[in-house]
Amino acid sequence: MDAFSLADHPHRRFNPLTQEWVLCSPHRAKRPWQGKREAPPPTDRPAHDPKCYLCPGNLRANGERNPQYEGTHVFDNDFATMLADTPEGESAASDLLRAESERGWCRVICFSPRHDLSLAEMPAAGIRRVVDVWCEQFELVGAKSFVNYVQMFENKGDLMGCSNPHPHGQLWANQNLPTEPAKEQAGLLAYIERKSHCLLCDYGELERRRGERLVCANDYFTAVVPFWAVWPFETLIVGRRHVSSLPELVAEERDALADLIRRLTARYDNLFGVSFPYSMGWHQRPTDGQPHAEWHVHCHFYPPLLRSAAVKKFMVGYEMLGMPQRDLTAETAAERLRKLCSVHHKQSRTTAAKFCCCQSAAGKSG
Repeated sequence: MDAFSLADHPHRRFNPLTQEWVLCSPHRAKRPWQGKREAPPPTDRPAHDPKCYLCPGNLRANGERNPQYEGTHVFDNDFATMLADTPEGESAASDLLRAESERGWCRVICFSPRHDLSLAEMPAAGIRRVVDVWCEQFELVGAKSFVNYVQMFENKGDLMGCSNPHPHGQLWANQNLPTEPAKEQAGLLAYIERKSHCLLCDYGELERRRGERLVCANDYFTAVVPFWAVWPFETLIVGRRHVSSLPELVAEERDALADLIRRLTARYDNLFGVSFPYSMGWHQRPTDGQPHAEWHVHCHFYPPLLRSAAVKKFMVGYEMLGMPQRDLTAETAAERLRKLCSVHHKQSRTTAAKFCCCQSAAGKSG
C-alpha cells in the first residue's frame, strides 16, 4: 500500500481554535457533480437604487430617511434580533427545559454609498474607512454595561441569506459570549496555558514560513486557507502583531488591513468571475472588562462556492450529524487563490496585468 499522503488519502484535521476535527476526502474531488446548481448572481446593479433602504437619502422600513452619506453610515437595525431593554428573566421548568433572557444591540454598517459595489471593488481608502468604523463601533458598543461581546460580520450574496445587495455588514452585541467565540476562547486559553505562547501568533508565523496555504500577505497581515478549513475556499486573516481587538491597530496596520481585504476579496471575485458570496466576521476579545491576553483578533471568510458559480457546498447528512467534511484540500484551495490576480476582473486587463507583473517582480505575495 502507498504511504499515507494528505493530498491523496482520507484523513481528519484538528482545529486548535475550536478543539474540533474536520474530515478531509481529497480523493473525492474528481467525482462528477450532478447535484443542485445555483443561478449566478446578477451583476447589473445601479449605483443608486431608489428602492434600496440602505442607499443615501432613501426611506427605511421604520419611516426614517438615510442621510446623504458619502462614506460609511451606521444605524440601529430596524429588525434587530436582540433588544437593549429586554427584561431579565429565565424559564427553568426542568434541567432539560432551560431558557434565559438575552439583551443586546444590533446595528447596520453601510460600507459605501454606492449600491453597485462590494468590498472587492472598493478602493483601499474606502475599505480603510470601514476598518475605522469597525474600530469605533467595537469601542462604542462594547462600552455598554450589558454588552459582553461584539460580533461584527458581513453576509454577501443571496446564497448566504443577504436580504439586500447594497455593500453592508452588521454588528450584533450580546450580553453573553456566543457559541463560536466561546469555543475559540477555550482553545486559545488551552494553548497559552500549555505553551505560554499565543496560538495565532505561532500559527501565523508557521503558515508564513511554510507558504503552502498562504493566499496573500503584507508586512502586517496574512491571509491563509487554514489547515483545518471546512468551507471550500475558507480563509483566515491574522495580524503579525499580537493585539486582542481592532481598536488597538495603529494607522499603518489599518492601512495594511484594508489593502489585504481588497486583495483577498478581489481574488474571490476573480475565482469564478462573479460577485463571490461569503459570510465574513471578526473574532476578538470579549468586552466584559477582563484583559483577555489570550485573544488575538482575527477574521474568518466562509464562502460556499465549490467548483463554479453554480455549484455550492451544502452542510447536510454526515456534516450535520457527524462532523464537517471537505473534498478540496486547504493546500489546493490556497494555490488556486494565490495564483489569481488581486486586481478585480472588472478593471481593465492592461491594469490588472501590469499590477500583477509588478507584484511578481517585487517578490510579494500579491
